[in-house]
Amino acid sequence: MSEEIKMDTTELGEKIVNVIKTIYDPEIPVDIYELGLIYDVFVNEDYAVKILMTLTTPNCPVAESLPLEVENKIKSMPSITDAEVEITFDPPWTQELMSEEAKLELGML
Repeated sequence: MSEEIKMDTTELGEKIVNVIKTIYDPEIPVDIYELGLIYDVFVNEDYAVKILMTLTTPNCPVAESLPLEVENKIKSMPSITDAEVEITFDPPWTQELMSEEAKLELGML
Protein backbone atom coordinates (compact mmCIF):
# COMPACT_ATOMS: atom_id res chain seq x y z
CA MET A 1 0.00 0.00 0.00
CA SER A 2 2.75 2.49 0.87
CA GLU A 3 4.41 1.71 -2.47
CA GLU A 4 1.25 2.86 -4.22
CA ILE A 5 1.17 6.13 -2.26
CA LYS A 6 4.82 6.72 -3.02
CA MET A 7 4.15 6.22 -6.73
CA ASP A 8 1.22 8.62 -6.55
CA THR A 9 3.25 11.40 -4.92
CA THR A 10 6.07 10.85 -7.43
CA GLU A 11 3.62 11.06 -10.31
CA LEU A 12 2.04 14.14 -8.74
CA GLY A 13 5.51 15.67 -8.38
CA GLU A 14 6.04 15.24 -12.12
CA LYS A 15 2.69 16.91 -12.82
CA ILE A 16 3.68 19.79 -10.54
CA VAL A 17 6.94 20.24 -12.48
CA ASN A 18 4.93 20.33 -15.72
CA VAL A 19 2.75 23.12 -14.29
CA ILE A 20 5.83 25.01 -13.08
CA LYS A 21 7.22 24.78 -16.63
CA THR A 22 4.30 26.96 -17.78
CA ILE A 23 5.50 29.88 -15.62
CA TYR A 24 8.02 32.24 -17.17
CA ASP A 25 10.30 34.88 -15.75
CA PRO A 26 8.95 38.08 -17.38
CA GLU A 27 12.44 39.34 -18.21
CA ILE A 28 13.88 36.08 -19.58
CA PRO A 29 12.05 34.00 -22.23
CA VAL A 30 12.63 30.71 -20.35
CA ASP A 31 10.37 28.94 -17.86
CA ILE A 32 11.38 29.17 -14.20
CA TYR A 33 12.10 25.43 -13.93
CA GLU A 34 14.61 25.40 -16.82
CA LEU A 35 16.00 28.66 -15.49
CA GLY A 36 16.99 26.80 -12.30
CA LEU A 37 14.82 28.84 -9.94
CA ILE A 38 13.12 25.75 -8.46
CA TYR A 39 15.38 24.07 -5.92
CA ASP A 40 13.00 21.40 -4.63
CA VAL A 41 9.39 20.18 -4.72
CA PHE A 42 8.03 18.27 -1.73
CA VAL A 43 4.70 16.42 -1.78
CA ASN A 44 3.48 14.78 1.42
CA GLU A 45 0.97 11.94 1.77
CA ASP A 46 -1.86 14.49 2.23
CA TYR A 47 -0.98 16.04 -1.15
CA ALA A 48 0.22 19.26 0.42
CA VAL A 49 3.05 20.75 -1.60
CA LYS A 50 6.04 22.81 -0.54
CA ILE A 51 8.24 24.39 -3.18
CA LEU A 52 11.67 25.75 -2.40
CA MET A 53 12.66 28.33 -4.98
CA THR A 54 14.89 31.30 -5.51
CA LEU A 55 14.84 34.40 -7.68
CA THR A 56 17.50 35.65 -10.07
CA THR A 57 18.21 38.50 -7.61
CA PRO A 58 16.81 39.54 -4.22
CA ASN A 59 15.61 42.76 -5.89
CA CYS A 60 13.83 40.87 -8.68
CA PRO A 61 10.88 42.98 -9.96
CA VAL A 62 8.56 39.96 -9.60
CA ALA A 63 9.76 39.02 -6.09
CA GLU A 64 6.20 39.24 -4.77
CA SER A 65 4.14 38.16 -7.77
CA LEU A 66 6.17 35.21 -9.08
CA PRO A 67 6.07 33.03 -5.91
CA LEU A 68 2.35 33.84 -5.60
CA GLU A 69 1.76 32.77 -9.21
CA VAL A 70 3.58 29.46 -8.54
CA GLU A 71 1.57 28.89 -5.35
CA ASN A 72 -1.79 29.68 -7.00
CA LYS A 73 -1.15 27.48 -10.04
CA ILE A 74 -0.15 24.54 -7.83
CA LYS A 75 -3.13 25.06 -5.49
CA SER A 76 -5.49 24.97 -8.48
CA MET A 77 -4.31 21.47 -9.49
CA PRO A 78 -6.66 18.54 -8.79
CA SER A 79 -5.67 16.49 -5.69
CA ILE A 80 -3.52 19.26 -4.18
CA THR A 81 -4.71 20.11 -0.67
CA ASP A 82 -2.31 23.00 -0.06
CA ALA A 83 0.73 24.68 -1.57
CA GLU A 84 3.41 26.83 -0.05
CA VAL A 85 6.34 28.52 -1.76
CA GLU A 86 9.43 29.28 0.27
CA ILE A 87 11.97 31.70 -1.16
CA THR A 88 15.64 31.18 -0.39
CA PHE A 89 18.82 32.85 -1.55
CA ASP A 90 21.03 30.09 -0.18
CA PRO A 91 22.61 29.16 -2.47
CA PRO A 92 22.20 32.28 -4.59
CA TRP A 93 21.04 31.76 -8.17
CA THR A 94 23.74 31.71 -10.85
CA GLN A 95 23.61 31.01 -14.56
CA GLU A 96 25.18 27.59 -13.86
CA LEU A 97 21.80 26.50 -12.42
CA MET A 98 20.16 26.88 -15.83
CA SER A 99 19.43 23.76 -17.86
CA GLU A 100 21.22 23.15 -21.14
CA GLU A 101 17.89 23.89 -22.87
CA ALA A 102 17.66 27.30 -21.18
CA LYS A 103 21.27 28.17 -22.04
CA LEU A 104 20.64 27.16 -25.65
CA GLU A 105 17.43 29.25 -25.76
CA LEU A 106 19.35 32.29 -24.48
CA GLY A 107 22.26 31.78 -26.90
CA MET A 108 24.73 30.88 -24.15
CA LEU A 109 25.86 27.62 -25.78
